[in-house]
Amino acid sequence: MDDKTNYKYLLSDLTALEGVGIKTKNLLKKKNINNIFDLLWKLPKTYTDRSLSVKINELKIGENQTVTIIPQKYLFPRIRRLPNRVKCTDETGEIDCVFFNSYEGYIKKILPLGKEITVSGKIGFYKNKYQLTNPKYISEDSSLIKKVHNKYSLTEGISEKIYNKIINQIIEKLPKLNEWHSDKIISKFNNINWNDAIKELHKYENIGKFNDNFYQRLAYDEIFATFLVNSEIRKKIKKIKKKNKLINLEKQQNIINNLKFSLTKDQIKSLQEINNDLSSSTKMFRLLQGDVGSGKTIVSLLAAYNTINSGFQVAFMAPTEILAKQHFILAKQLFPKNYSIEFISGKSERKTKKNILNKLKQNEIDILFGTHAMFQKTVKFKKLGLIIIDEQHKFGVNQRKKLSDKGGSDCDVLLMTATPIPRTLTMTIFGDMDLSIIREKPKNRKNIKTYSKLESKIDDVIKFIKKEINSGNQIFWVCPLIEESKKLDHSSAIKKFEYLKKIFPNNVLILHGKTDVDEKDEILKNFLNKKFKILVSTTIIEVGIDFPNATVIVIENANKFGLSQLHQLRGRVGRGEKDSTCILMFKSNLSENAKKRINILKETNDGFVISEEDLKIRGYGDILGFKQSGIKNFKLADPVQNSDLFILAEKEIKRIEKDKENLGKFKALIKLYDRADIINDLA
Repeated sequence: MDDKTNYKYLLSDLTALEGVGIKTKNLLKKKNINNIFDLLWKLPKTYTDRSLSVKINELKIGENQTVTIIPQKYLFPRIRRLPNRVKCTDETGEIDCVFFNSYEGYIKKILPLGKEITVSGKIGFYKNKYQLTNPKYISEDSSLIKKVHNKYSLTEGISEKIYNKIINQIIEKLPKLNEWHSDKIISKFNNINWNDAIKELHKYENIGKFNDNFYQRLAYDEIFATFLVNSEIRKKIKKIKKKNKLINLEKQQNIINNLKFSLTKDQIKSLQEINNDLSSSTKMFRLLQGDVGSGKTIVSLLAAYNTINSGFQVAFMAPTEILAKQHFILAKQLFPKNYSIEFISGKSERKTKKNILNKLKQNEIDILFGTHAMFQKTVKFKKLGLIIIDEQHKFGVNQRKKLSDKGGSDCDVLLMTATPIPRTLTMTIFGDMDLSIIREKPKNRKNIKTYSKLESKIDDVIKFIKKEINSGNQIFWVCPLIEESKKLDHSSAIKKFEYLKKIFPNNVLILHGKTDVDEKDEILKNFLNKKFKILVSTTIIEVGIDFPNATVIVIENANKFGLSQLHQLRGRVGRGEKDSTCILMFKSNLSENAKKRINILKETNDGFVISEEDLKIRGYGDILGFKQSGIKNFKLADPVQNSDLFILAEKEIKRIEKDKENLGKFKALIKLYDRADIINDLA
C-alpha cells in the first residue's frame, strides 16, 4: 500500500472493522468517534491483569481472577426467572459459572462439557461455593484471556471486552506511514515513527507517561498540523491582490486631535500595522486583540475612517444590537457630519431597511453598523473595502476564511476581541491571522478595586450598595444560574431579583438567557439611561457594552466562574470617571483553585496575566468557554504542559515558509489531523 491508501484506511468508516455493526457504530458516534483514526485517541485509563492463572482452591473472593476449568454439568432451571448455571471443576475444587438472561444454546457453545476452558472475572461466593456471574472473558484459547487487558472510559452499550477487541484490531492493522517530519525534528523524539508511537500509546505500562518520546511526538504532530493549516490559509490570503487604500494621515490626525484623550503607544502601533495592511496590495486578515477597556474600538473606527477617505465602504459588525448601536453612536460623534453612517438590525422597519439596502448598492452609505444580519445575501455593498467584526471569538478558522472570501478581493478584514489569550493559545486559535495587541490601558482608565466577601456578610454588601446608589451610581449583580438547581448549590438570578426588589423597590430589573431579544435591548437601554439602579443578570452582560455610570459589580458564587470570565465581567464597570468596585461573593467551602483565582483577581487588572494564570489553573479548552466555540480541541497536546512543542512547531513553520518547501509530504498529516477542506488542493 502506498502512503495515500494507508492514511485513507485510518479515515475509513467504523464498520470496516470486524465486529463493528451499525449499532456499535452509532454508539461510538455519540462519543464523537466517526472513523478509525478517532478511535486511536481513546486511551486506556487503567488495566486489569488477567495473565496469572490460579487454581480453584486459591481463588480470592471479590477479586478479578483467571482460572482454567472443565465444565461438568448444565443446570438449566425450568423457572425462567432463575439463572442458568454450569458446574465446573479443576483438580482442586468446584466453581459455578452463573448466567442471567442468557440462552442455553449460547452457554453450551462457550462452555462445552469436558473441554478445558479459561475464564476470568470477579470471584463471588454463594451457598458455600465459588461462582462467576456473567463472565465476559471465556475462551478455549487461554492466550486470548491470559494477558493484560486495558480499561477504557467506556461508551455506554459497549463492553470492555469488545472495546479491547476493536482497539487491538486497529493496532494490529496499523499502516506504516511515510515520515512527514525532517530528520532534525524527528531526532528530538528519539527518531520514533508515527506507527510505533501509536502502539506505545496504547500499552498498559505507558499509561500516564506524558513526557515520553512517543507521547511528545504525537502531541507535536497535532500542534504542527494545526500550524501548517494556519500557515496555508495565511499564504492563500496573501496571494489575493487588491487595490491599495490611500491613507490620508492629515485627516486621521484631525480626528485624533479632537479626542478627549491621548492614544496609548499600543493603540498607535496597532493603528500603524492596520494602515500598513490597508495601503498594501495584499489582503489584510488581522486580529486586534486587547484587554477589557484598552481602546480597540477607537483604533478600528480610525481604520474605518481611513478606508472611507480612500473611496471605499465599511461594514462594522457586533455580536449584539446594543453594542452595534453603541459603536454607531460613537462613529456619529467622531466622523465629519457629511459622512453617511447607517445602522441596520433585524428590528429595522421594512421601509427603512429597504432604503438602506438601496443606498448601499448605490455607494451612498460610507459605513454600516449592525449584527450578523449584515451578512445576509440581500445586503449588498457597491464598493466594500473593510469588514470589522467585534468580539468574534466564536468564529472558527473555516468561518473566518468564508468571511474573508465574502468581502471580495478588495476587501480587508479586521477582527477584534477583548479576550486576552495566552501566546500558545493565540498561536493555535488565531494562527491563520496577523496579530495586533493592545496591552496598555488609557491613562484615564482607573483600576477596579476587587474585594471578596462571604455570602453570610451580604448585609455589609447591601449597606455599600445603598451608599453607591445615594451617590447616583448604578450596580450590576451577577448570578451564575437562571433557576434554582437541586444538584448545584448556585444562587439564582430570579431569587436574587426578588430579594433586592424588596430592599430597593422600583429600582431593580432582571436580565437572563430566557429574556427575549426585544425585552433585553429595552432593559439595557433603560439601564444606560439611568431609569433604574440595579441590573440583576446572568453572565450575558459580559461582552463589550459601555455603562459609564455603573460603578459596582457584585458577582455571586465567584468560584463557579473561570478567571478570564470574572475579569471580563469585572470590565463592565470602571468605564467612566468614577472609582469602581468589584465584589466577589462566595460560600465558605472554597477549593484551593478557587482561592487562587480570587487572589489573582485582587492582585491584578491585567487581562493577559490573568489569562495565563487561568490557563495554568483550568487547562486548555475550558478557558473562556472555547470548548463551545468551535475552536480546535487537541487530543494530546496541552498549551501549558507542551509550550516548548508549540514554540518548536512555530519555528519549523517559519523555516518551511522561508524555504518554500513543497508540502506534498504533509498531505497525510493534514488529512488525518485536520481533514481541512481549506487546503484540499495540496499536492
